[in-house]
Amino acid sequence: MSKNEPPIDQAKSYYNDSSFWSKLSSFARNLGEETIEKLLTLYYCFQDPATPKQEKMVIAGALGYFIMPFDGIPDLLPGGWTDDMGVLALAIAKVTASINHKHIAKAKEKLNKLLNTS
Repeated sequence: MSKNEPPIDQAKSYYNDSSFWSKLSSFARNLGEETIEKLLTLYYCFQDPATPKQEKMVIAGALGYFIMPFDGIPDLLPGGWTDDMGVLALAIAKVTASINHKHIAKAKEKLNKLLNTS
């Protein structure tokens, strides 16, 4: 990561689609519907070209933290999702003005598909 790299590109280095979907599908049962829906809402907000770059940086950081194999509390331990959920809640609070009904509807639709295929 270079100092000359735009901030959004730096943030994107912590997050990528394939790692997000892999971890989400691997740990969906442990996360619960509400957490999955919030993750998906952030995901679709991040994908939206209308979402401001500053908010995308926050979302990329939160989704990146979710997919990191090593974090504050390892996910496999009891209570291991606590730190991930805290980061997720903070990100949603920071970008709530950028989340719209389309992001929420897509998240609910995808959640329903995920639950029906499990």
